Amino acid sequence: MHIYAIGDIHGHLDLLQGAHDLIAGDMARHGPGPVIHLGDLVDRGPDCRGVLDFLLQGRAAGLDWVVLKGNHDRMFARFLNDPHEPEPGLRADLSWLHPRIGGSDTLRSYGVANAADRPLAPVHAEAVAAVPPSHLAFLNACPTLHRAGDCAFVHAGIRPGIPLDQQTETDLVWIREPFLSVTASFGPLIVHGHTAIDRATHYGNRLNLDSSAAYGGPLSAVVIEGREAALLTPQGRATLSHRA
Repeated sequence: MHIYAIGDIHGHLDLLQGAHDLIAGDMARHGPGPVIHLGDLVDRGPDCRGVLDFLLQGRAAGLDWVVLKGNHDRMFARFLNDPHEPEPGLRADLSWLHPRIGGSDTLRSYGVANAADRPLAPVHAEAVAAVPPSHLAFLNACPTLHRAGDCAFVHAGIRPGIPLDQQTETDLVWIREPFLSVTASFGPLIVHGHTAIDRATHYGNRLNLDSSAAYGGPLSAVVIEGREAALLTPQGRATLSHRA
């Protein structure tokens, strides 16, 4: 059994299509497998709407795709539902529309301009009118945890010492520490994104696929067999060795 996974997308439709092209090539050589998207579909990138359209089209076509919810996806949906509702994982001095977070980039892809520089009420009204209900329903329905094979797929990580079925959504989409510092096994291999690094890295107990697409880096697509993983490249599979 092999499973494919794609790291944080952040509105880069071109990179997402390229990742799926690599997966299609690998499937042609090795057979089909499910594709898990690790969340952060939106914010900071140029075509967030296009990313959601692409994923919705794939799901509608019956492709074996799982799309997890990231913290940026939850912030987008929360803003549309109620722009005044606090986001538990976000610093109190920030908001989804703050330039560091990238919500205005997402709204720009729906035709809502200069969202970070205008009063909240008209921006919210324009956003609700511009975002298709199918997009909001899709974001709200995205799961935060997926088990497959020897792996557990999440956006950010898990709270150490807490059973998987008792993890909170906020931890699954936001956590960094103490998760990142654990070197012991979590049981399943935890496949995640959220914490941007230079390249996809296998740590033995976890596999981080956020290779900084939001900041000009590549979008990583990997194939996982058991607890081992290989990065998909135009030249084929490149095994990801474990590092401490």
